[in-house]
Amino acid sequence: MNRHWIAIIIMAIALGTFATVALTASQGTTEPAKTTSGTSPQGEQPPMTRTAREEWAIQDARRQQLTEKEAALAAKEEELKKLGAKIDAQLKAFEETKKNYAEMLKLEEERRKQAQSERVTKMVKLFKTMKAEQSAELLDKMQEDEVKLLLNRLDTKTVAKLVPNLNQPRTIRWVNENLNARGGK
Repeated sequence: MNRHWIAIIIMAIALGTFATVALTASQGTTEPAKTTSGTSPQGEQPPMTRTAREEWAIQDARRQQLTEKEAALAAKEEELKKLGAKIDAQLKAFEETKKNYAEMLKLEEERRKQAQSERVTKMVKLFKTMKAEQSAELLDKMQEDEVKLLLNRLDTKTVAKLVPNLNQPRTIRWVNENLNARGGK
């Protein structure tokens, strides 16, 4: 509602009140006139002026609008509570799924690491049983990070047999990395 209508309603209320007081005074009673909800002792309503009836109609319409709005707001509030509970349940289910997924990923990573470790262990056994020249030839054809992994897992005696046959720059890098890792530089 804009300010103009509010001003009109306030003026109507004021005029209605003034008219009621004036009517009561002209009838000679000192008791204030009762509103439409009140009745006289005989069950009759006191006579209302036109302005009072208009005021009463405006107020009654406004009360009815407010009641309807309150009912609509209560319904929306209830709907929002239900939606909130539904979202909370979905969020809880999502968190549980996320937790399960994280555990599954962790287990899968552990299995992958275990399988990798088993493969490396097999390769270490293979290189231990082969002749040093054959092992060195194979190691020179492999990627450097794989060679480093195998050399780190092989025992010192086997590595000592392989080093003279390996690619020297690769061997020097491996030795330097081991020295740096152990703080020997």
